[in-house]
Amino acid sequence: MQPSLSERIEALLAPVAAREGYELVAVEIAGAASAPVVRIFIDREGGVDIDAIVDANRWISNTLDEADPIDSTYTLEVSSPGVDRPLTKAEHFQRFCGEGAKIKTRPIDGRSAFKGTITAVEGDTVLLETDDEIVRIPCAAIVKARLKGRVDFTPKGADE
Repeated sequence: MQPSLSERIEALLAPVAAREGYELVAVEIAGAASAPVVRIFIDREGGVDIDAIVDANRWISNTLDEADPIDSTYTLEVSSPGVDRPLTKAEHFQRFCGEGAKIKTRPIDGRSAFKGTITAVEGDTVLLETDDEIVRIPCAAIVKARLKGRVDFTPKGADE
């Protein structure tokens, strides 16, 4: 089976990202095939600020222009992973054990949407604690997964 466009772009950008000091978190393709939106999520030690986004946009654009993997015009969006960080690899699930996640899968026992807490990763299987059970989700069945973002609205100094 031929790799998808997002997989080809990820393979192209991952080594460049590492060389530039970034982690390539995810590549998403959205919109029409004739004019797709290419979303690149990056992270690095200490987080991503606007200067990092500008820097990454430059090397990502240059790499895509040179390799020309997209047959049409496209819109490039470069972003931090945000509070609802995409989870695309078993290593991501392992890193965020104990955190809440939303996972969409190909049907597993008649179900394709799961919410819960990531409890472990065993090989290529994610263990997710839902309200009533521990669900074993094969990574190969995952279509989309994101952390359930938590935002603390407590004003600074309120707990002093």
